[in-house]
Amino acid sequence: MADERDLNTYKGPAGGWGALKSVGQSILRETGVVSGVKTMLKANQPDGFDCPGCAWGDPEHGSSFEFCENGVKAVTWEATSKRATPELFARHTLSELLTYSDFDLENQGRLTTPLRYNRDTDRFEAVSWEEAFADIGRQLKALASPNEALFYTSGRASNEAAYLYQLFGRVFGTNNFPDCSNLCHEASGVALTKAIGVGKGTVKLEDFEQAQAIFVFGQNPGTNHPRMLAALKDAAKRGAKVVSFNPLKERGLEKFADPQDKAQMIARGSTPIASHFFAPKLGGDMAAVRGIAKAVFALDYERVRGGGALDRAFLEAHTTGLEDYEKTLEETSWAELEDQSGLTREQMEQAAVIYVQSDRTIITWAMGITQHKHSVDTIREIANLLLLRGNIGKPGAGACPVRGHSNVQGDRTMGITEKPNEMFLQALERYFGFKAPREHGADAVQAIKMMRSGKAKVFVSLGGNFARATPDTLLVEEALRACTLTVNIATKLNRSHLMVGKKAYVLPCLGRTEFDEQEGGRQIISVEDSMSMVHSSGGINPPASPDLKSEPAIVAGIAKATLGSDLVNWDEMIADYDKIRDCISATIPGFKNYNTRVREPRGFYLGNTAAEHRWLTSTGKAEFSSAPLPEETVYQQTRKAKGNAFVLQTLRSHDQYNTTVYSANDRYRGVTGERLVVFMNPKDMERAGLAEDERVDMETISEDGRKREARGFKVVPYDIPEGCLASYYPETNVLVPLYATGTASNTPTSKSIPVVVRKAQGG
Repeated sequence: MADERDLNTYKGPAGGWGALKSVGQSILRETGVVSGVKTMLKANQPDGFDCPGCAWGDPEHGSSFEFCENGVKAVTWEATSKRATPELFARHTLSELLTYSDFDLENQGRLTTPLRYNRDTDRFEAVSWEEAFADIGRQLKALASPNEALFYTSGRASNEAAYLYQLFGRVFGTNNFPDCSNLCHEASGVALTKAIGVGKGTVKLEDFEQAQAIFVFGQNPGTNHPRMLAALKDAAKRGAKVVSFNPLKERGLEKFADPQDKAQMIARGSTPIASHFFAPKLGGDMAAVRGIAKAVFALDYERVRGGGALDRAFLEAHTTGLEDYEKTLEETSWAELEDQSGLTREQMEQAAVIYVQSDRTIITWAMGITQHKHSVDTIREIANLLLLRGNIGKPGAGACPVRGHSNVQGDRTMGITEKPNEMFLQALERYFGFKAPREHGADAVQAIKMMRSGKAKVFVSLGGNFARATPDTLLVEEALRACTLTVNIATKLNRSHLMVGKKAYVLPCLGRTEFDEQEGGRQIISVEDSMSMVHSSGGINPPASPDLKSEPAIVAGIAKATLGSDLVNWDEMIADYDKIRDCISATIPGFKNYNTRVREPRGFYLGNTAAEHRWLTSTGKAEFSSAPLPEETVYQQTRKAKGNAFVLQTLRSHDQYNTTVYSANDRYRGVTGERLVVFMNPKDMERAGLAEDERVDMETISEDGRKREARGFKVVPYDIPEGCLASYYPETNVLVPLYATGTASNTPTSKSIPVVVRKAQGG
């Protein structure tokens, strides 16, 4: 398609026949038709398994097909017939495997047996579970302090595995639980907790059926949460306004053809999704939201539609800090808002009119909002806007951070956090009879620094691809290699497994699609979606290898080898996961009668205190924030810099989920067979003297003297604001400095990287 490329390269809708073709290709390539179709028919079903992809909620009354294009890719990628056996590792040294691409590593297939790295032969070799557990236990017990160990968690781990993992770590004596939340939605939890007293979204999926307006900030549902498009399509068809704020005009928010709509598919039709598109500069969202709020106050003064634009009764009864916030708005000039947001006053006022004309508004966002230095303040600003019209705690309205991995929210609920609250620790102490550590542990960025400095010596990863998910790639690889022990629990080989410490193990686990047979019979696990719904998941396929263990069983095996069974009977927990859920029920609020409720067809709702107008804040009310705008965004800084300076955001391609790359194609952006690309405004290309498809090198404008460079990227002209660039991760994570993190969240600022672009100098 390169010769047809323009600023709207892909002409078709999101979904549609392109999605069906992609689904068919994934099934044929990985599983075969019969096995693949049988598996997919059980995805997100009450008697099946939860998709290992995104955390979008399941409808209360689901259809027989509750999966999307990227869900099929996630499932077939896991359920593949390919196997990474010990013979693979006998043929290839670790040094040889390091030359493989991320795609090629995972494309070797499912891991089949526990592996231990042999430094003398530079190969992974098969090892028994008993020997692996015993050696890992010895290494952990030999540490001078429990805080020399780090226990990382990916958001694909089940509630049961996550609960055992945090219990093991805390009985061991540490709160070092870095997790993928630290890298994505940490700012959402911090900001919402301060604003409304709970760090989760306040909406349920059913609220999308009643919303009159849905504002979508920094999010690309067509690629990252495709099932969300069905909810947006239904909302648009009944007249709700869908308003997009994103530097890139993504195809999924332009138009969507629902593959489950037979009439639409036959007619090759589609549904327009967003009614309005606004393209703020990278980092300009806080100013954009503040401009909308400023315009809402102006509309209130004019008494639009015969009444005020503010919900005065709600504000009086449920909020505090409104007067200070109003003063802040008055003191913020339109010139400042326009310059920082990249939007005009008229655009912000237009958005405000849409907001005021809606009685029920949802604001949803993802990592385009959370990965900036001022992300917490931006989300506080979003909360401010919702509060102005009482859009928290009423049907069809609320805050909706859309999280990534399928159980990232559940892991946090289960206690995977470096900053556990006192009530939770006391509950663990009462139930299990031990003294839990109180010292705050390390988050993901702090964990990297601890490994580099030698303060952390053991790194254990429950799923995930830490080396590729984190910033400053080369520095992180050095940090992992400095450990005395690295342990990765995984379904497939990835690059993190090759960053070995002095000793290293790769422990293969069951996938979400596979049944889990234990002493007490076939087990179920459970997960929590972005809407706080908890439901069960039970695999249907035989394990990829008879030598696989479940994630809970692997965690319990390491725990038993390290701690013994005097305090916790780990074997009993694994024999029947109901025992784990009994512990959860006794120690975590909201999980009473867990084993009964999780077996209900669609699970159960955990509830949300803010949605009930119970504000668990220091004041007992929802709190407005009057935080100042950033003095300068990274975009404003690069605008003043010499040379071809820009602000870069990392993003996914359409054929990708988190760090897993399914192919080198990005259908909606018109990219085929290429991942080293940088999307650039044509006017910026002209000023920089660059032609389409020309290769460039990008170098971070670093503050610490360390050179960070990504070389040989092809320039793709795209509809993106001037001064802003976009490129895929994990390839560009090498440009994200470890020191550049969000205030109060410590999340890497992967959406605002200052870079200089030069014509490629070979290599």
